[in-house]
Formats: sequence, C-alpha cells, structure tokens
Amino acid sequence: MSDAILVVNAGSSSIKFKLYDVVGGALALVFGGAIGGIGGMPTLRVTDGNGDSLTERRFEAAAVPDASAAQHHLAEWLLEHLGGREIVAVGHRVVHGGPDFAEPVRVDDAVLRRLESFIPLAPLHQLSNLDPIRVLRQRRPDLPQVACFDTAFHRGHPELSDRFALPRHLYDEGVRRYGFHGLSYEYVAGRLREVAPEVAGARVVIAHLGSGASLCALREGRSQEATMGFTALDGLPMGTRSGGLDPGVVLHLIEHKGMAPAEVGHMLYHESGLLGLSGLSNDVRALLASDRPEAAMALDFFCRRAAQAVAGCAVTLGGLDALVFTAGIGENAPEIRRRIVAALDWAGLILRNDSDGTGMARLDAPGSRAQVWVIPTDEELMIAKHTMRLLGRTAPGAGA
Repeated sequence: MSDAILVVNAGSSSIKFKLYDVVGGALALVFGGAIGGIGGMPTLRVTDGNGDSLTERRFEAAAVPDASAAQHHLAEWLLEHLGGREIVAVGHRVVHGGPDFAEPVRVDDAVLRRLESFIPLAPLHQLSNLDPIRVLRQRRPDLPQVACFDTAFHRGHPELSDRFALPRHLYDEGVRRYGFHGLSYEYVAGRLREVAPEVAGARVVIAHLGSGASLCALREGRSQEATMGFTALDGLPMGTRSGGLDPGVVLHLIEHKGMAPAEVGHMLYHESGLLGLSGLSNDVRALLASDRPEAAMALDFFCRRAAQAVAGCAVTLGGLDALVFTAGIGENAPEIRRRIVAALDWAGLILRNDSDGTGMARLDAPGSRAQVWVIPTDEELMIAKHTMRLLGRTAPGAGA
C-alpha cells in the first residue's frame, strides 16, 4: 500500500480536491476534481493526472443540499478509487490565519477553536474551509490534518504596509491588513524563479484575477504589499464583492438607509462587484460576450482598478520589472490582460499579440520596460507540499 496526501479546498458552493502519491520526497498527482453547484445543480467532475476525464456525475439537488452532503459523496468516491493507497494526511486551504498563524500548522482542538474565532473576518470562506476539518476529525481523529493559510505568505510585511490609519490599540488587537491569496502567490513566485530567474528576485507584481481578485507586490520573492486587507472584501472589485469602498458608504447605508449590518454585509459580499456594476452577471466570459453597455462599463471599471492597483504596487516597490497574471481571469481572459496592460503603457509596458489565453507564456513585446507573464496557479500543490513538510518529509521547490 502506497502513501498519499489528500488536499481539500472547500468553498461555500464547491469542494475542490486533489490526491497526490508521495514518491520519496516528491509528489505525483493521481487525480483531482470538484463537486460544484452545491445546493443548486451539483456535479462531480474528476480528471486524472494527465487531465483526462475519470468521472462526471450529476446529482439531484436534494441529494447534495449542502457542503456536509457533498463531503459524504466525495468520501464515498475516494474510497472506491484509492487503488491500494493510504491517505496519510489531509491538507486544507484555510483563508484566514489571523494574527496567530504565520505558517502552516497541524490542526488540533485548540488550533481549530482559534481558527473558528476568525470566521467573522472571512465569513464567505472560513466556515466552509473548516467544515471538512471538523468532519474528518470526528470520523478519523488519528488522521493528521494540516491547515495552510492564504494570509501566511503576507506575514512579515513592514508595518507601513500592515497598518490602517486607525488608533494604535486596534492594530495591536489584530485590526490590520492581512492580505489573501497567499498560497497562489507563493506557488507563482516559485514558478517565476524557475522560468525567469533574472526578474524573480526583483520588483514583481502578481495579479491573481478570478472571482476573488487581488494583487501582490513582491521583492526578492517576498510579499511587500497586497491589495486585500483586513478581510477578503478589500481591494479590487470582484465577481460579487465590492472591493475597496469609502467606509462612509457603509455608515450611510446603516444610518440613513436603515439597512441592518447583516444586510450590508450580504450586499457587499454577494450583490456587488461585477454583478452589481453590470446588473447582468459576475462572469467575465458572459460580460465579454454581451453587447449591453452595463457589461462594458463593468469590465472597464474592473480593468481600470486593476491597472491602478499595479501602479500602486509599483510605488511600493520603487518600480516594476515583471507583471504576472494568474487565476481564472488572469489565465484565460486575454482581452482583460490586454486592457490592463494598455492602461499601463505610460509605464512602458508593451504586450505582444496575446490571443491563445491558456498555459504559461511570456507576453511582453520587444522594448517593453517590464516582462509580462501568464503563470497558471496551483494552490493545491502548494498545500500538498506544506503538508508533506509537516509530516517530516521533503519536497522540491514551490514551483516544481
């Protein structure tokens, strides 16, 4: 029986997973997939290590009404397809590590209680991230579980990047800029060291653009500033999240529009961003295909804010040597990349013809003052590597 590591990346409407064989000090992907559409039109899709389809199964909505039911179906499928492997540990993506956790940690009762206390800081994610951990601890208390944090990569920021202009005692209590998408940034930074070592240690901005979107400024491969702050609501406009907002708007909605805090929170997390701007969709593909002026405006807004954020990160770094796009939009929407880089032409960024939209590629044209890359992210592989290290085994570099 061979050893394997399972990675679980759980959200509110989907559970992504990957299984890796542990071969010496390396990891080999066996299969990966997701149960999506939880509570709506649930579907299990799994592909093997080569990307070929293994399973595609649709469920009745009543069969997978919530994440707990999805975990049950996932466990059943895994048991049938382990093929003589033994899962020796499970690694989990946990969005918020708060002020306590600056690196991955093995989960025990005390750690789990502390992570539960951060749910108000990431209400859209943290509860969903922790549910599989609780279920597994009940069913397999002997199985090691590792929490890997999206905030950890940003720990060690200079205080100037961490602070809000609020009284000091709030900062000391943990009200600070944490930054998110750290597992993605860590992976992409590792890949950049492999494919472009001449700039990887210089002034780099990574744009993680997906349904959740943020930017990170890196120097010597380390995070210096991130556009997300105390919560994953800050920074760029996203699929359904507002991004940065005048706090006076929140006060106005509560004090003068009579909205309850929970109503405001729901609007900012679920009804804003591209969906709120367009009134049509939170999906960039749908907005690009639409001829409605509201769709065009939403995309223009998103691209302008992203370009402004790149410029802000360049100020922190004192310049820009490379801009890297990653995540769903960043990897697959060349038109969005083109618009963002076009808004930065004053800084000397020049894009060559960029039309295929998939895979890793260098995109800058001769004469560009900074390199421009697309590097697909792999948060699950990053989680698997951290999990393997906590088991006392070794793994190659982050981008391998």
